[in-house]
Amino acid sequence: MKFGIVSDIHGNLPALLAVLADAGTVDGWLNLGDILSGPLWPAETADWLMQRDWPTIAGNHERQVLTQALDRMSDTDRHTALCLTPEHRAWIAALPPTMAPAPGLLCVHGTPHSDSVYLLEAVDPAVPGGLRPASAGEVQTRLAGVSAELLLCGHSHLPRDVPVAGGRIANPGSVGLQAYDDDHGGFHVVQTGSPQARYALAEHGPQGWHWQQRQVVYDWRVAAEQAARNGRADWAHALRCGSVAPGSAAA
Repeated sequence: MKFGIVSDIHGNLPALLAVLADAGTVDGWLNLGDILSGPLWPAETADWLMQRDWPTIAGNHERQVLTQALDRMSDTDRHTALCLTPEHRAWIAALPPTMAPAPGLLCVHGTPHSDSVYLLEAVDPAVPGGLRPASAGEVQTRLAGVSAELLLCGHSHLPRDVPVAGGRIANPGSVGLQAYDDDHGGFHVVQTGSPQARYALAEHGPQGWHWQQRQVVYDWRVAAEQAARNGRADWAHALRCGSVAPGSAAA
């Protein structure tokens, strides 16, 4: 069985379409959350995905868009919330926080217990950028006894593939946004350094799961122009460059 794995689309429909074209034939697609939020095409992305009914989990931005008052939301979530129809909201509300779509395969957004905590990274003000790879002990604490042959996570937008006892943890990276900064848990910067869309392929065979990270060129200029039209120069820079502009807040 061969799955395409996407996460953190953030309403970037052109990037998502490029990912599908790159992947070719797969047995199914798995979506790890943070699907719509951003100054791009949230409603159009929702419409496209709702027609395809991929196995999908909710991320922290789905929760925030549904539960926070408009005046308490980030600009990113507020823009998204104002674009969504009742049908979109019903679809989001029905998404589970985790899923196990195949034997030995578990999908989460952040950790098995939180959609807003990184599994494979740690916020640390002592390091440049405020973010470092999590230690083995930190990862095990966040797993809190949960294990799987292949555990898929998103949230950090950083492609990772880490062996752990009994299996491996993998993050496909972000389809839609390659850089942001955030202050959850302490200020930190996340950036891949290039604008390509990220996703992964996971195939199960006699030797277990084979994992392949992929990067895809798409017309990120179109996405950057859309962000700029919606008043988000920070997102426009991140989409064009894969890095956070000095003094900006892209997420």
